[in-house]
Amino acid sequence: MGEDRRGVLYPQRLPEFHRVPPRAGLEHAVRWFWIPEWRLAEGEESRQELLPFPACNIVVEPEGAIAVDPATQRSERVLTGSGWAVGALLRPAAVPTLAPDPAAIRDAARPVDDPGLLADVTRAMSDPSASGRERRERAVARLSHWIAERVPAPGSPEEGDGAIANRLAEALADPALTRVDQLPDRLHVSARTLQRVAERFFGLSLHSMIRRRRIQEGAERLREHTGLGIADLASELGYADHAHFTTDFKRLLGVTPSEYRQRARD
Repeated sequence: MGEDRRGVLYPQRLPEFHRVPPRAGLEHAVRWFWIPEWRLAEGEESRQELLPFPACNIVVEPEGAIAVDPATQRSERVLTGSGWAVGALLRPAAVPTLAPDPAAIRDAARPVDDPGLLADVTRAMSDPSASGRERRERAVARLSHWIAERVPAPGSPEEGDGAIANRLAEALADPALTRVDQLPDRLHVSARTLQRVAERFFGLSLHSMIRRRRIQEGAERLREHTGLGIADLASELGYADHAHFTTDFKRLLGVTPSEYRQRARD
């Protein structure tokens, strides 16, 4: 699995971070599991800034389990001390079951009331006799089992529009997709159906998700291609001009493309 980190705005700040692919049979429900672990010296902090994927997550931390997002803007978290989290980046097909009405938790979270899940994942991540790999594998196995028990299997009658939603997510991740009107022909689904699926499975409009992906792509290109001109990048991303790209970029990230490139370099 490729390490897609377009949503991480400053990758060099990441603590110890692991991504684990879903087990066979769970690919329709989970894109990947993610596990950060950190142990910082007293007075030290790690500031994490994200422009998250337009998706929901199930996250287990020592303080509890929550369903998170979909985010509509940049988010920030400052890490101190020591800690861990075990998260599952959900595919859209899993959202109606695990995070119903995603529009209601935009830029927020709701508790997942399952003391057994919290206890099992905490036990796995806190086992002093296990290696780091073993701890992570056990935690992911427990969260995988919990998700598999709740999300309809691929092709089942209960899956409904989930397959369309997953295909939509794959299309939205493609940098070549720059406009909503490209989607119906690509997916062989009507625009009305796609709008309905977007609302139910993502909690976001099609236009906002395409704009998010373009800004994620733009941020990654600014970090990794220091000689790329911003006007050229705007054109590649499907913007009419430099000014339109800069306006969108600053609205979501709070800085201009030039300012972001300098911060990422520093």
